[in-house]
Order: sequence, then C-alpha cells, then structure tokens
Amino acid sequence: MLGDLLTSLTDETTALEAIAGAGDLKLLMAARQAAAAESVDVGSYVTQAVQRYAHEASDEEWVTLLGLLNRAPDPGAVCIKRALEHALRG
Repeated sequence: MLGDLLTSLTDETTALEAIAGAGDLKLLMAARQAAAAESVDVGSYVTQAVQRYAHEASDEEWVTLLGLLNRAPDPGAVCIKRALEHALRG
C-alpha cells in the first residue's frame, strides 16, 4: 500500500492530495516552498523526503511511526506527514 502511494507521488496532483489528506495545510505550503527552493516539483520533493526519512530516521522515530501507523485510518498520510516534517526540520 505505501509502495503504491510512493509510486503515485511522482504526479504533483497526487502528491498535493496526499499532503492535503494529512490535514495540514501549513505543511503543504512549506512543502511547496521547499520544493521551489530545490527547483523540483512537489511530487519529486515528497518522494525524496520519504526516501531520506526512510534512511535517516532514528530507531526511536521508527518506533513512534509504527505506533502511529497502527492507530491511523490513513497510514500513508501519517508516513508522508512525518517524512515531510523530518525533511523540513533539516
């Protein structure tokens, strides 16, 4: 399921919908700004953010994410939100 979502994020509309589905418009605007600063579309930025998150997240972060995913009605949105928050902090 998450792999399918990540594949679909190469389309900017899908990426924006996924971020909006996370319910955080401030995060959406920050992702747009960060994507523009890196001269990439939002879909590419989100995909890169998720990939960086997968490689850089600490063990503690993974435990936190797994707990959130178990309770989430939309696990993909939770993962994207955590990955973007991680990317935007760095």
